[in-house]
Amino acid sequence: MTGLTISPQVQKGALVGLDLFNPLSSVAIFQYNPDQITRSIAPNYSQAGGGKAEPLRLAGPPAETISANLKMDLIDQMEEGENGPLGGGISGYLAALEMMVYPKTIAVAINQALMLAGTMEVVPPAAPLTLFIYGWKRVVPVKIESLSITETAHDPALNPIRADVAISMKVLTYNDLSMTNPGYWAFLTHQVVKETLATVASVNNIADVAGNLDF
Repeated sequence: MTGLTISPQVQKGALVGLDLFNPLSSVAIFQYNPDQITRSIAPNYSQAGGGKAEPLRLAGPPAETISANLKMDLIDQMEEGENGPLGGGISGYLAALEMMVYPKTIAVAINQALMLAGTMEVVPPAAPLTLFIYGWKRVVPVKIESLSITETAHDPALNPIRADVAISMKVLTYNDLSMTNPGYWAFLTHQVVKETLATVASVNNIADVAGNLDF
């Protein structure tokens, strides 16, 4: 007996913002996966017609909201001399999350130049397409609806070294995105995976019920 145990490698969840202007500024890999994820699902029933014969007709996929609490901590790493990106504690990791709801500086500068040039219509800059990745079975495009950051510890230079982050995200479906948007196909793939899992689980349930029947 050596006393050694082999623990499985745990995959880490992530939020990835796909942005052409700065593709590396919005990649947030979870330091610790959240202990709990809350999903709220509201069915999207069609209001067309309103006839009693079709009360269950669906207008599209349900509206889904995903909420989670993330924890970030640099204290253990500081004991080994690690002070975070640019010595700023976890500021960089927090910034990677925050940049998913900021317009990129270059986009703001371009729009400002267009306005100064007298352009009649200036399109507001878009947030990056954000993917919530939590294992291969859950890769969905999302829109961050709220982000609450509580910094609970700081180093002598007032850099945050520990924080709790509460995040709420709306899942974007093919009803929200055009076919040319990669998020359209990401959600469609997610739904196919979900349908496959549901079918396999249903077959297993039927087999279990059939196996317990006495003939």
